[in-house]
Formats: sequence, C-alpha cells, structure tokens
Amino acid sequence: MLEVTDLKKKFVKTDKKKRRTEFYADNGITFKAKEGEVIGILGPNGAGKTTLLRMIGGILEPTSGEVTFDSLGFKKNELEIKKNIAYLSGNTKIYNTLTCYELMRMCGEFYDVEASSLEKRIKNISKILNMEDFLYNKIGNLSTGQTQRVNIARCMVHDPKYYILDEATSGLDILSSQVIIDFIKEEKKKNKTILYSTHYMEEAENICDYVIMINKGVIIKEGTPDKVKKDTKTTNLRDAFFALIERNGEDYNE
Repeated sequence: MLEVTDLKKKFVKTDKKKRRTEFYADNGITFKAKEGEVIGILGPNGAGKTTLLRMIGGILEPTSGEVTFDSLGFKKNELEIKKNIAYLSGNTKIYNTLTCYELMRMCGEFYDVEASSLEKRIKNISKILNMEDFLYNKIGNLSTGQTQRVNIARCMVHDPKYYILDEATSGLDILSSQVIIDFIKEEKKKNKTILYSTHYMEEAENICDYVIMINKGVIIKEGTPDKVKKDTKTTNLRDAFFALIERNGEDYNE
C-alpha cells in the first residue's frame, strides 16, 4: 500500500522588485492507494499535481510530511522503493539516438532484469503497446504518440508494483491516448497500484477507481467518481470540479 501523510512543499518566489514570498505548491495532502487501484489526481495546470507526484516518486524532497510504500520510507529504503516504482511525465526526455529496443534493453539491464527473461518482456511489452512496427526505429524519428508509448515501455520493463503517471496522455492523438488507457486497465488487472494525474476529467471517469481533486495545493474533494458526482449534483467530473470551486468561492489555477 502507498500512504501519503500530510505532505507539504514550500517554495520561495521572487517578484520583479526582488521581494521574496513563500508559498505552498502542496499543503497537507493525505491519502492511501491500495493494490489494484487506479487513483486519479485531478486538477487544472498549476494546481500542484506534478509537485505532489514528484515528492511521491522520490524526485523532490517534501518540506514536511511522509510517503511510504509498503510501510517503507525513502530515507532508509530509497533504492528498494525505486526498484518497485515507475515514474512517467508527459515531457520525459529519452535518448533520441537509441532505438526503442535498445532503450528497453538498457532500462532492463539497469534494473537487473534477468537476461533470460528480458527478451521475452521486451517482446511482450512491444505487442501490448503496438510497438512492433517501430521497435527497431530510432526514437528521434518517432511521432509524439509513438515516443510516449516508448516511455511507457521503459517504465514497464522491470515489472514495477507502482506506477506514477503524470499527464501521460497530454498532447496525444485519440489513438495513442487509447493505447495508454488500455495499458492502465491491463496493469490494474495485474493488481498494480497506479497514480494517474490528468486535467482530462473524462479520462479519469473512464479508468479511475477513486479521484482526488486538487486546487491551489489542497484537496477540495475526494471519493469514487460516482460519489463525487452525487455529492455535487452533477453528471460528470468536469462539472463537479467547477461546482466545488464555485461553492468554495475559489478561482482555479491556470
């Protein structure tokens, strides 16, 4: 189980007059994610989603609060935790001069995947993500959608227990987005825990078991998609989000 407890991240910004102001990108985020759950982290750009996922993934150190994976924290168990997680953002940069196959093999070797099973995993993953036609093409020659599938593939190669996916379908065409959505559904069936950040509320309704709506660094609502819609007397999560910020007299980050 993944547990996030009172997670906060403070930054300092400087204005044109060189005045320094402290602000919290995330302020007191708490939730749990069980095996086989897809948890949607929802909110507009600038709401604090990426900062939150970077802290959960061990990329960014929180100002305060705690993240544990199966009761293990990063301070004493960083290597063990990172062997069991995969982190993907919409703008992750990968080596353009490598072929898809070479990148997957390199990532598998990095995670000490046994040589006897690595080739089978690469073959299976390329089939799942419809990569067989461009598996041996250089990444620099691929389309945006194909490149994102390669990104997903390099996350899968070590068979992680936890996926942290930040805006994984942002900017993709409908076919490429569907490949990634299907991948998430299949990994859920394997009892994987998946955090899925998006501002596409329709996607979240399609795949998430539980959603956490964030605005200005705080949780404004959480629950199953049906419960959130019921509580806000709306028929979709987009309308639910706007109903919540209107009810609270808030603006939303853009």
